[in-house]
Amino acid sequence: MRSFRNRTFPVILLIATINVSSGGTDQNTSDAPLLQIADTVLIYQRSTGGWPSNYDRSEPLSKDKQATILDDRSKLDSTMDNGATHQEIRILAEAYRKSSEKKYRDAAMRGVQFLIDAQYDNGGWPQRYPQLSGYHQHITYNDHAMIGVMELFRDITIEDENFHFVPEDFRKTCEVALEKGLTCILKTQVVIDGHLTAWCAQHDRTTLKPAKARSYELPSLSGSESVGIIRYLMGINNPDKNVVGSIEAAVAWFKRMKLTGIRQVRIEAPGTEKGSDKIVIQDPNAPPLWGRFYDLKTQKPFFCSRDGIPKPSLSDISYERRNGYSWLGEYARDLLNKHYPLWKEQQHR
Repeated sequence: MRSFRNRTFPVILLIATINVSSGGTDQNTSDAPLLQIADTVLIYQRSTGGWPSNYDRSEPLSKDKQATILDDRSKLDSTMDNGATHQEIRILAEAYRKSSEKKYRDAAMRGVQFLIDAQYDNGGWPQRYPQLSGYHQHITYNDHAMIGVMELFRDITIEDENFHFVPEDFRKTCEVALEKGLTCILKTQVVIDGHLTAWCAQHDRTTLKPAKARSYELPSLSGSESVGIIRYLMGINNPDKNVVGSIEAAVAWFKRMKLTGIRQVRIEAPGTEKGSDKIVIQDPNAPPLWGRFYDLKTQKPFFCSRDGIPKPSLSDISYERRNGYSWLGEYARDLLNKHYPLWKEQQHR
């Protein structure tokens, strides 16, 4: 089995409302916010073992609200989208370390089992499970879904301090899942004109080819999600030639795809819904940007309204999509300036 570095490329998965002291198991006042959040997380856990997304983890729940949520326990809406499930497991694991209350440990283990069950035989994870329909059934890198699960499993296998409670047989199962997941990552890296490039935000679970999600999320190369994949690969200790080749090719792709001499700004736009608008201006001093999506043939960035028709510039799409989605960003800035040079240095030690 491959091993992973514990702290070289730390995963920042924090919730602003959690503020706990280090060490000890007493439920003192400094631990109260974490345990209150963990109790809310417990109520939202579905019978499948997973969690839905987009609820307020920090909300103290009244008895009536708890009863309403528990009535939905049998819903099949568990997901890995937007940090769901793998983030809940992290919260519960820390709550168990702080409190020693078995309810947190047991719920976390049910969550781990859910993620094990959700993995496809080819190593990928869908966005949702077990409700596999539409684009939710695709192997999903979007919003850190699959990589978030793999980072969790990685921390379990290296016995991070919050996961000492995980039994050895589960650790071994997570190791196998990580090997399968890595195989899927390497197989889904898109090849264009004989060269490895990057990844799509989601891939077909059967063919592994880039796949469409929402109407404006077309099959493409992702300038955003691919960064998280590379960061994960860089956390593998003693990577083999396939992993090294994947990283080097993807980094080279990001270097080729950077957009220079432009800056995205927000201007006042009286009479519009938000009162402002995003535009792109020329600026020779602007830092490099990357597109959210790159065409699979031309490898040029594109923008898209809900009609699903790709356009060459941000100004060509609807006001609603232009201002309601991230189309351009400094996505690979830290990857190229910090993380890749550090990784290269480590490879030559």
